[in-house]
Amino acid sequence: MKTFLYTIILILFISINSFAQNDTIKKERYTAHNKGKFTISWGGNRDHFTDSDITFKGNDYNFTVDNATAHDKPKGWHIDYVNPARMTIPQTNFKLGYYITDKYMISIGVDHMKYVMTQNQTANMSGVIDYPLTHPSSQFNGVYNGDPTVMTEDFLMFEHTDGLNYVNTEFTRQDDISSWFGIKNTDKFQVNINEGVGIGVLYPKTNTTLMGQERHDAFHISGFGSSLRAGINLVFFKYFTIEGSLKGGYINMPDIRTTKSSADSASQEFFFAETIIAFGGIFRL
Repeated sequence: MKTFLYTIILILFISINSFAQNDTIKKERYTAHNKGKFTISWGGNRDHFTDSDITFKGNDYNFTVDNATAHDKPKGWHIDYVNPARMTIPQTNFKLGYYITDKYMISIGVDHMKYVMTQNQTANMSGVIDYPLTHPSSQFNGVYNGDPTVMTEDFLMFEHTDGLNYVNTEFTRQDDISSWFGIKNTDKFQVNINEGVGIGVLYPKTNTTLMGQERHDAFHISGFGSSLRAGINLVFFKYFTIEGSLKGGYINMPDIRTTKSSADSASQEFFFAETIIAFGGIFRL
């Protein structure tokens, strides 16, 4: 009888303790732990690029435009960002991430930047253009020794406007700093800071008009890049996010397609900076 009574008491004790633990789990904040969660976001960017030397090579030419300046092509606040038929027209950012721990996340994403070489700028040019005299492009023939040359539309238009696509993977750390602002119930509102490092490939669709040649109008893996990012992430009502980030990095593209001929190519390297605003969500499957 005593053994039976002790057994009943033990079962009751285990049950009460289990219920207490379950109650604690139920009351634990959803935002207290991130491990195992996914995050997805979509947003827009503004871009800045350092000057770069752009080298153009083909069967009848090999020349470099020195310190070419470039800018982005912003759309502003526009319905195209959420229009499925036109979402690739603005400068956009997509990211899908997974938290491997409460603080660390791995992600894949596409930074759809736009790079436009400033038209009609005067830049020093070095190299040789030597088309047969019967070729329409022979009007540009010559030996250039750092000569100031105007980048007219007839001579050169050079853009990665569909776009300068940086397809990257990123490793990120995120920290909850809600307590800095006296925020206690972070299931309603949470403030995080994050920083990450990324690597990836450049997959642009380059729009180039080079000395009257027919342009190459297709996506092409042209090189590689690396980047650093820091941002502020806001979480609303457990599942909704707004993130602002500053991102900068290095791009090297040794194999840019320019015309229909596979013998023609361009190469360049430069540093870039992005400001990003993205909207999204965080959830468990």
